[in-house]
Amino acid sequence: MTSREIRQSFLDFFKSKQHTIVHSAPVIPHGDPTLLFTNAGMNQFKEIFLGTGKRDYTRAADTQKCIRVSGKHNDLEEVGRDTYHHTLFEMLGNWSFGDYYKEEAIAWAWELLTERWKMPKERLWITVYKTDDEAARIWEKYIDPSRILRFGEKENFWEMGDTGPCGPCSEIHIDLTQRGDAPEAMVNAGSPELIEIWNLVFIQYNRNADGSLTELPAKHVDTGMGFERVCAVMESMKSDFKRFPSNYDSDVFTPIIDQVAKISSVEYKASHSDTDVAMRVIADHIRALTFAIGDGASPSNEGRGYVLRRILRRASRWGRKLDLREPFMYKLVQTLVDTMSDVFPEIREHQTHIERVIKSEEESFNQTLDRGLEIFEQTVSELKQSKVFPGEAAFKLYDTFGFPLDLTQLLCSERSLTVDATTFAQLMDAQRERSRDSKLHGGGDISEAERIAAQSKDAARQLPSDLFEKEFQFLGYDLTETRAAILAAEKNLVVLNATPFYAESGGQLGDSGEIVIDGKSFPVIDTQKSGKVHVHILGAELPTYSARHEAQAKVDPVRRYSIIRNHSATHLMHAALRQVLGNHVHQAGSLVAQEYLRFDFAHFAKVTDQEVAAIEEIVNAKISEGIALQHHRAIPFDEAKKMGALMFFGDKYGDRVNVVQFGEFSKEFCGGIHVKNTSEIGFFKVRTEASSASGVRRVEALTHDHALEYLKLQNKSYRERVEYAYDIIDAIQSMHNELGVSSPFSNEEALGLDTKLRRFEDIPEVPASIVTAELTAEFAAQRARFTALENYILELSEKKRLIEKESAKAAVQNAGGSLDAMVAAAQQVDGFRVVSSRIAANDADALKSLGDTLRSKIGTGVGLLASVIDDKVSLVCVVSDDLIKTKNLQAGKIVGAVAKQLNGGGGGKPHLATAGGKDVAKLDDALNGFVQTVKGMVNG
Repeated sequence: MTSREIRQSFLDFFKSKQHTIVHSAPVIPHGDPTLLFTNAGMNQFKEIFLGTGKRDYTRAADTQKCIRVSGKHNDLEEVGRDTYHHTLFEMLGNWSFGDYYKEEAIAWAWELLTERWKMPKERLWITVYKTDDEAARIWEKYIDPSRILRFGEKENFWEMGDTGPCGPCSEIHIDLTQRGDAPEAMVNAGSPELIEIWNLVFIQYNRNADGSLTELPAKHVDTGMGFERVCAVMESMKSDFKRFPSNYDSDVFTPIIDQVAKISSVEYKASHSDTDVAMRVIADHIRALTFAIGDGASPSNEGRGYVLRRILRRASRWGRKLDLREPFMYKLVQTLVDTMSDVFPEIREHQTHIERVIKSEEESFNQTLDRGLEIFEQTVSELKQSKVFPGEAAFKLYDTFGFPLDLTQLLCSERSLTVDATTFAQLMDAQRERSRDSKLHGGGDISEAERIAAQSKDAARQLPSDLFEKEFQFLGYDLTETRAAILAAEKNLVVLNATPFYAESGGQLGDSGEIVIDGKSFPVIDTQKSGKVHVHILGAELPTYSARHEAQAKVDPVRRYSIIRNHSATHLMHAALRQVLGNHVHQAGSLVAQEYLRFDFAHFAKVTDQEVAAIEEIVNAKISEGIALQHHRAIPFDEAKKMGALMFFGDKYGDRVNVVQFGEFSKEFCGGIHVKNTSEIGFFKVRTEASSASGVRRVEALTHDHALEYLKLQNKSYRERVEYAYDIIDAIQSMHNELGVSSPFSNEEALGLDTKLRRFEDIPEVPASIVTAELTAEFAAQRARFTALENYILELSEKKRLIEKESAKAAVQNAGGSLDAMVAAAQQVDGFRVVSSRIAANDADALKSLGDTLRSKIGTGVGLLASVIDDKVSLVCVVSDDLIKTKNLQAGKIVGAVAKQLNGGGGGKPHLATAGGKDVAKLDDALNGFVQTVKGMVNG
């Protein structure tokens, strides 16, 4: 059987057992902060086991793409070196949610393995939890009791966490030795010759905080089978287990390895050579990168983005073993699309984006890889007898050259070295602390309310919401004020049985306002979610009130209205982005605040000014149309999909969803609050567009009155640029007057510059009200004015450069006579001239040119010229060639000594060197003492 046939036969088998076949969840989990990546098949069903969610079905089966590269599952260093560790793998699984239990789960597992897939029964071993007599009795119907082994909690008891659902599990292992006679002791001993292929978890208990177990009212089944491992076993069965199974020998990996071999012109021999390890690493890593990027992740310097960057850079470095020095990983995406997009169509849909992101990352890393390797080799050469690579050097490789620590560890392991990881970690912690301080203090002081809200968020999210979920009601779609009863109050956190306050979710910030109790107002500074319950964060602790005490909940309507205008504008902008840039655009993150909206989206190139203008035009046209909101609440998921509502990879949806629709232009899955009509948005304006991460762009935009304020600020900025242009003209005209006939410009041209500039001074008043057509016209006019002004400033800057060049040339010519006088007045020291003097120079380049002229005039001698430029001392020192040879005088050393007297430094070549100094007051003393400085260096 091929891998495709194995996967399909698994799904078909459980479909015949009345299971609903569920599509794989994205590898980027949504709404579960405990996970970087989806790492097990049960992740998408977690809320069912926790009792906080449900499905329309009670039996399910799927093949789930998983990534395991962090935490307890961090086996990255083993990938490629052995036959079975991977970053990405598929987990075949079947589930029962309060439906069938051990009897059926065991019977069907045995049927599939031994009857459908013909695995030899005599090679199978079964393990059960030490007290699970029920599972053992069921297994005895199918296999010799001597092949059923009991183990403890470590091996055969599954738990979701310290508390919560848990239960015994039963594992099926297979003997892969050639003769099939592996002893019992090899089971669960970590041997690659006797491995687990399927784990059946029976969730029947709840672990309490005190460690005790209580029976669950409904029992569940959760099974997981490693797809790549099963494919390898089935491949080995073809040779009657004469060939030891390797996951890389199955057709899951061989097409990728074949393509790597083709690109590199290196033959794969399935050995442990560096080139074969490299091919396996690359074949594995491209799978993780393709699926993660296809599901909306991007390489970056933090979180899951950093994990992806580590994986890609590790693969790039292994590519050097195959002499692959140009980007190559992106070329492998097509192979994955060809072999896997029938099961995972999202990688075909996002293929171009995936390829571009990977190629860009490869290009970026290749620019620093060679230099980083040079630094690594240099550091190793300096170790002498030590076998420990310094943590400081490892941190420099990380911070300057983008080397993840595990890449440095890999390089060290090849030389039998270890890395001082402790020092590295200390330096990383110090950097994070600096970054944290910068974030806290770089944006100005935060208010007391903001500080309290930030400190209270985690506590709010961790309230025991399950106690209140059945009674809680959210009324915020229709109301901004309601009467309610207090369900719980803890310090400054309050839960009401009903509330109009929206809790932060989907990028939309939580509402603020007030809760009034017995006529006293308590400010609500934020609202967060705990499960499905909305938790109000107050600005101060609430006095003690009994449960069910009546309260009045009032949302701040002004802030709410600003936020929902921005939220609806985000939807319109998303649709416009897809219309202008293409359907590959999908949301990668968002923030909907009172003052502005921020939207991150997958797109590889900078959005041009023309594209931004087109997006603004489309959004403002939809605002002008006055499209009414169609809010489809709690409709079946499949119905929403049929409507064509836009889903987001990485988001997790229940059986019923909300869809926000504005005509046929925009339809999105969304639980947020919106305007009733697009006309309420007033106006839309993009403020900034920039890169957020590799392959991700970020737009910040404004609506309504904030757009008006932005227009005013832009006009202020425009006026400042006009003043800057006048400053340039003043400088040009001043130099023109000094140069006289030597000026490159005529009097008419020089004097006419400010006349031309006056036409830029006329700026219309900002419209007093939000009228989309008027604002659109004014922003368009402003953009045109800015473009014309900036072009004129460029023209002026070029004219200034030309006249400065002429002015500097004239200064050198005029200084010629001064230099002759300096040489004539030079002091004699040991038979050569010494010159030191202040001189006027426009800039350091002009001073250096004067130094060259002095050197040509001085004959045998040493000269020092000094000029004060921008309140700092600039120095140039020259030495004739004969003195360099006969007196060992060097300009670099001399000028360095002088600069040191001025609290500065510098240097250069023996015949000419430059330096600078901060202490202008000491310049005369330094010039007067120059002869002594030179004397002290003769033959020094």
